Amino acid sequence: MRTLALSVIFLPSLALSQVQAQFRELEIDAEVGIGYGIALADVDGDGRTDILLADKDAIVWYQNPAWQKHDIARKLTDRDHVCIAARDIDGDGKAEVAVGAQWNPGDTENSGAVFYMKPPADRTQLWTPVQLTHEPTTHRMRWVRNRAGRHDLVVAPLHGRGNKNGEGAGVRLLAYHVPENVDGTWNTTLIHDSMHMTHNFEVVPAPAHEAETLLLAGREGIVRLTPGDSGWRSQWVSNHTEAGLAGAGEIRWGAFAGGKPWIVTIEPMHGHELVLYTPAADGPKDGLWQRRVLDDTLVDGHALACADYLGLNNRQIAVGWRSAQKVGPKVGVKLFYTSKEDGNGWQQHLVDDNGMACEDLMPADLDGDGDTDLVAAGRRTKNLKIYWNLRKAP
Repeated sequence: MRTLALSVIFLPSLALSQVQAQFRELEIDAEVGIGYGIALADVDGDGRTDILLADKDAIVWYQNPAWQKHDIARKLTDRDHVCIAARDIDGDGKAEVAVGAQWNPGDTENSGAVFYMKPPADRTQLWTPVQLTHEPTTHRMRWVRNRAGRHDLVVAPLHGRGNKNGEGAGVRLLAYHVPENVDGTWNTTLIHDSMHMTHNFEVVPAPAHEAETLLLAGREGIVRLTPGDSGWRSQWVSNHTEAGLAGAGEIRWGAFAGGKPWIVTIEPMHGHELVLYTPAADGPKDGLWQRRVLDDTLVDGHALACADYLGLNNRQIAVGWRSAQKVGPKVGVKLFYTSKEDGNGWQQHLVDDNGMACEDLMPADLDGDGDTDLVAAGRRTKNLKIYWNLRKAP
């Protein structure tokens, strides 16, 4: 573990003249395999947020505050681990963990795997995997609160079963219902199956005990998925069947200070554009949202993390790109921010300049100081970093 150079972001606009944001980098692992997916949760119940990582050949967690690395599992499948979900779903103060593996996007028939991980009494020891049914090309997963106040494991494959080049069967987004005995049968509910490739989805927070909605990004655009009495209702936010649009990859939600919502994506999948969507001022409530490009210079954009890093009473956008297919272009993490309510006036600053080939990015207050910090995993740079938010530092 080694501390790297201080990265300082200055925000000099008139509306933000009193704001000076600073992030201090801390590299906690310089030997990451690929760093497919990050989750942030309290693993051991000590009240601190720990870091979990789905890496190529291991599932690991880093224990706050010293960031000691512990294995949860090693090599669950022949092919890579690809995703992880962690959340306290039973109220005991300790996270439940699920993992996706057997990653092979070219095999839409037999690839993929989903595991629930049973913790030992000492959570620093190896956990026991419980293999669940799965769709091929397991790719993303999150724990999501349902209408009964319980939590389901929602899993998104990359492709539909037997899908070739994005054609064929739709992607089956499934909710896995946790049984009383986790070794028993996990029944599933189909949430959505009309997209032909998906890349990521977002869980939109809801008041305590209310069901959470989803935002799904994929080849056909963006769809909001809301649970109801008769199942999940689909509402398209952006339809990419029109010429010139080629789908969305990463997706996160946000809001301006006045409460107006927005959605941000990276387009297309592994794309070069950072895109903001806002509700149309004069359109129907359930109509398509307005699209605007904030940045078109990303090289293999692959991660988004939205939070109020700067204390502006709105949400800002952290975006990471990895340049996985092109050796030469710089990689890194940028922060986009605005104080305007109309979706305009966005400014950008570098958080990491060429030291993070960003595969995934997550926000959380890791040191309990009231500021949101940032965690990033690097594919080509093979590292895991914390960017400590020093906004309240003396």
